[in-house]
Amino acid sequence: MIAAIQEVTGRITPPDEQAALRAVLRLNSLTKPPGSLGRLEELAVRLAGISRDEQPSYGKRMVVVMAADHGVCSEGVSAFPQEVTIQMAYNFLNGGAAVNVLARQGDAEVRFVDIGINGDIAHPQLIDRKVRRGTDNMAAGPAMSREEAMRAVLVGIQVAQEAVQDGAELLITGEMGIGNTTASAAVLCALEGIPAEAAAGRGTGIGDERLQHKITVIERALEVNAPNPADPIDVLSKVGGLEIAGLAGLIIGAAALRIPVILDGFISGAAALVAKALAPESTAYMIASHVSGEQGHKLMLDRLGHTALLDLGLRLGEGTGGALCLHFIDAVSRIMREMATFESAGVSASESV
Repeated sequence: MIAAIQEVTGRITPPDEQAALRAVLRLNSLTKPPGSLGRLEELAVRLAGISRDEQPSYGKRMVVVMAADHGVCSEGVSAFPQEVTIQMAYNFLNGGAAVNVLARQGDAEVRFVDIGINGDIAHPQLIDRKVRRGTDNMAAGPAMSREEAMRAVLVGIQVAQEAVQDGAELLITGEMGIGNTTASAAVLCALEGIPAEAAAGRGTGIGDERLQHKITVIERALEVNAPNPADPIDVLSKVGGLEIAGLAGLIIGAAALRIPVILDGFISGAAALVAKALAPESTAYMIASHVSGEQGHKLMLDRLGHTALLDLGLRLGEGTGGALCLHFIDAVSRIMREMATFESAGVSASESV
């Protein structure tokens, strides 16, 4: 299975520098002072390189929500019981979750993937790619086998390929799974050598006492499993989650197909770190949507080399921050396509002094 993953990572190529340069030239020809649209201009240049078009637009965009359960919930690390995962799954599938609302506002489709929910779901909109019924308790041993971790990555790659085959031109990472901030923090610790107290946050809103317990559980998981930071599959299998692995595959699959992928929050950040470890070139295709309220997320973004577009204190997950950033994507597309140039508007351009 690792050969199948490597075959896809080997297809990832750098963004088109010439398209990025054409975007810079166009931005400088528009009726505004150079650089006056700030980070929107940076976004325009990045999207041009990714899409090989100085005036990109994204007609069909898709939020992919990967859902799975976590055995570490038995340690009492979340404010919500594990059965909320399957209950919320139906809410997503029926269009009632926050990301459904924001995706509709941003004219995006939501695809919900069961990659590891501890239960059975019957719904016509479900994409059933269950690798196993949740992970084992990582505080007592590996969360899953190495083979299961690789299968989950391959599921994500396949979902990305199918989305593009169905016309998707831009993907957003989303997730659902009670306990997944604990696994994500452990992945950050394992891959980047971050101490648990700096990586762990309040997740679903736990208090000080439970947060300290969560930190202890993460430290125990790292000690028991000794994940190898040089081997991202080892990290995934020992302290990761099925949805984290699936999202890592989704990012890799998108990058191999030259599709921009908007990262959501903390869990997406853990997946992006895994994707980077498997395929460093994939970071060029990532757009960081926001800085999560989870304290470790800023550390993740620093190590990915990305600056988020928004900082709203969001910590819901689901792909909500990514969906909000569709409005920036649309703004950039329209500026590049519709804004007048100095020449077309008959406006005198500034002179450099």
